[in-house]
This record gives sequence, C-alpha cells and structure tokens, in this order.
Amino acid sequence: MAWYEIPNTNAMSIYFTIVFGIFTVIFVFRLWLKATCGKFTSNVRMDGKTVLITGGNSGIGKETAKDLAKRGARVIMACRTMDTANKARDEIIKETGNENVFVRKLDLSSQKSVREFAAEILKSERKIDVLIHNAGYANTFHKAKSEDGIEYTMATNHYGPFLLTHLLIDLLKKSTPCRIVIVASECYRMSRFHLEKHLNPIDVMPGYLYYISKSANIMFAIELAKRLKGTDITVNFLHPGMIDSGIWRNVPFPLSIGMSFMKSFFKTTVEGAQTTLMVACSEELNGVTGKYYLDCQERELQPYITVAEEHKRLWDESVKIVKLTAADPKI
Repeated sequence: MAWYEIPNTNAMSIYFTIVFGIFTVIFVFRLWLKATCGKFTSNVRMDGKTVLITGGNSGIGKETAKDLAKRGARVIMACRTMDTANKARDEIIKETGNENVFVRKLDLSSQKSVREFAAEILKSERKIDVLIHNAGYANTFHKAKSEDGIEYTMATNHYGPFLLTHLLIDLLKKSTPCRIVIVASECYRMSRFHLEKHLNPIDVMPGYLYYISKSANIMFAIELAKRLKGTDITVNFLHPGMIDSGIWRNVPFPLSIGMSFMKSFFKTTVEGAQTTLMVACSEELNGVTGKYYLDCQERELQPYITVAEEHKRLWDESVKIVKLTAADPKI
C-alpha cells in the first residue's frame, strides 16, 4: 500500500479491538489478583516475644521483620550478607522506633555456619517464641555445590533449616507455647520429590531445583508437626505468593525478558509477607499445627506430597546428610 492510500479501516478496527481486549483481560486479571490477595488485618501485639527470622534483610523477610518490630517484638534477623542486613536493621529501627532488632550471621548453605549461629543463639537467648524459616535460594539456572558438597539450593532451603531446627529445639521447648513457621511454595506442584535422586540433586535439571527444595520444605514441615505434637510447639507452613523480590535476580537473558512481564502480576513484598505474619502472630492459630496456608487461608495439598512414609524417609536421610550426632538435640 502506498503511503497516500487510506488503510483498511475494518482491519484496523479489528486490530484495535483485539489489542484492547488483551489489555482489558490483563487489567481485569490484575484486579482479581489484588482482590484475592490475603491480608492480615489483626492488630495483635507481639510485645515481650522474641522472633527469629532467617533472611530478614530483603524481600518478604524484611517486610515481615518490619511488621513484627512494629508490633513490639524483639526481632533477630539471621542473614548471610551482613552489610545488607545491617542496613535493613537500621531502616527497620528508624521506621518502627523499636530498637530491639538485631542481626546475626547465618549462611544456611553451610553446616558449620548453622552450628556456629545456633551456639550463639543458645548462649545469648532465653527463649524463642517464633522461629520463621523464611530464607530461600533460587539460582535455578546454574548448578553449584555448598562447602559440604551438597547441591546449593537444597543445602540452603532444606538442609540448613532442618539442622537449625534440631539445634534449637531444646530452647524452643523451653519457650512454649511457641511456633515454627516455614515459608514453602506452591511451586511444589511443578515437580515430584523422589528420594533416590533428589536428596542431593546434582544431576537434576537446574530449573527443577527450587521446586524440589520447596517439596522438601513441605514434607519436613508435616513430619516436624507430627513429631512435635503435644509439646505446645506448633508447626505451620505457607505459600507467600509469587513475589517481585531478589530471589529472581538470577534468571538469565532472554528468560529475564519474559520474567519482567510476569513480574507485573506478582505481589509486592508487603503483600507477600501477609500470610507469614498471620501464621506467626494470629491468635486464632493458637494450638493449630500441621496446616498449609495461602493468601491467609488454609489450603489443601496435593495427595502425593502427603505420604507419611516418604516424609519419614526424607527425615532419616536428612539426619545423615546434616551429620547429626548423639550429642545433638533430638526431635
């Protein structure tokens, strides 16, 4: 068509109708996501309570720590990167006016670091009212091993929290009633956990590593709740939602382009922290254990992730991998 010819108005009308329809669907979908995003509206206070949260220096961990500080809690932020953690602590103190916010060094991928951190906590703390396993690693496009020879994602997301929980369990029992909160993910639906190849999944396709670790989180949480039943320590776990946080910074080009579009549908870090806060603070969950939450509501799990025999096998193998000894506390 020459530049001076009049375009086909019918074709142009159809084109703009399609484009308008696509944008309308996207807009309505985003409104629906916002409308169904759970919010913890309780003004419950946490004065006099000590909360230990891993990975509290960024993302939903930082927002969780900030909200807990606003509620009067004594907050211990267990973090790997101290510069970022100290900056986050200073921001939280300035914004909340609560000076009982502390930073401790913890690299969950390192069993040595976990043991050193636990020893420091046992020496300095009289109690822990809430333990929040929030820290997560999602470098799903590259394979790496921890200093202990364990696949890095599993070392950080499963074995680190598993070992830390064991080392702190006696202090938790002295602190009852108390809570353990595990930040899992709906991503468990993306991959079935097989003990034969996923305990240390060095040969697994990198894209599945995060999904596998989240399955392990859920299996660990269910078994832990069962073993602690009757101790007045509750264990609940949750999916915070898809969050636009630092956990996605390792997505390589060109997948990062698609991720940029997907992030427009993600929750903010404030929205993502809501379910964690509910599980950690809600008085309605006193005595409730072994439950899974999403958008501040209890949700059902897929049957294949709830097989008790698999939970026990993962537990027994994890004991070996983190090298628990006869001198270590038992759950």
